[in-house]
Amino acid sequence: MKVLVINCRNASMTFELYEMETEKPLVKGVCKRIGSKFGHLRYEPTNAGRLERDVDLPDHDAAMKIIVETMISANHGVISDINEIDVIGHRIVHGGDKFKKAALLNKKALSDIEALTELAPFHNPLNLKGIYACQKYLPGIPMVGVFSTAFHQTMPEEAYLYGIPYDYYKKYKIRRYGFHGISYDFVARRAAKIMDVPYDRCKQIICHLGDGASVCAIKNGKSIDTSMGYTPLEGVIMETRSGSIDPEILNVISKKEDLNMEQVIDTINTKSGVYGLSNFLSSNIQDISEAYGKNDPNAIRAMHAYTYSIAKYIGAYATVLEGVDAITFTGEVGEHSALVRKLVCDHLKYFGIVINDVRNVTMKKEAQISLPESAIRS
Repeated sequence: MKVLVINCRNASMTFELYEMETEKPLVKGVCKRIGSKFGHLRYEPTNAGRLERDVDLPDHDAAMKIIVETMISANHGVISDINEIDVIGHRIVHGGDKFKKAALLNKKALSDIEALTELAPFHNPLNLKGIYACQKYLPGIPMVGVFSTAFHQTMPEEAYLYGIPYDYYKKYKIRRYGFHGISYDFVARRAAKIMDVPYDRCKQIICHLGDGASVCAIKNGKSIDTSMGYTPLEGVIMETRSGSIDPEILNVISKKEDLNMEQVIDTINTKSGVYGLSNFLSSNIQDISEAYGKNDPNAIRAMHAYTYSIAKYIGAYATVLEGVDAITFTGEVGEHSALVRKLVCDHLKYFGIVINDVRNVTMKKEAQISLPESAIRS
């Protein structure tokens, strides 16, 4: 059985084709700079050399066309015909409260996903572009949607409700949904296996840190609370997003800067977070880390606020869980930034967390960075 996995984003489309008998990828890659004549295809077959070439990528349809053509090509193909693909899996950001698990993408499901666009206007329309491109270039192959919000449908009412009139939840479904659920489900299971602890008897806090960032409290395999909310804007400080702020700040910025609400929302989504706090030095945590090492005051300010906000959620979720077995870092930043992990853990010494500074810096793959005497594993 062969499964093609698609993740469609604003200017990129990543793909992996798996042979499920071995659970190994036949090929993986990405189309980057979609919407440009200067697009780029990176194509990496498992049993052959990498292919890199610049291509005209006016839209996501063009990206899918090139991916399919390359997968079945004589020189670089890993399959001889598209009908060798048994199913296509799509990452979909927002499933609202309609999708509590993966779903077959039939006409009804697609209609429901389109109706949820207002909950994720930056994400769901892009996910749909990938789905429609597959319908065009891979017709007749069943497609399944896996939703970033589904994992968090186990949150209790007291965790997902906001302190606003209850009627707004009933009429408009305004509630905390949470995101990064696909990642949390996988990482929580993997962490439990590494610790040799039953997944359904484990209390975990996972920090998914990338360009978007969130923290999740997982008890006995179920999401109990998470930092992102109605949209992926709530929660910890992120690379360009503000995270949680006093709502009245939006009104003040609008009046003082003479901006309409759409412009203000754009500011807290794209010009805030680490990027704004560093006085626009960079939105990239690696860049900020390098500047931090050179004692750049802008980088120090941004990094300290960023890691403090993460630690604050960890502390809150330790209370929610009534104890923690493990704290896990994942995502591009969580996996690769020793500085971020150290600064966050430095805030958590009260909990008896002690990390191995050498292992934290030198680790190249998944590893335990806490010392044996640490009260909580990380």
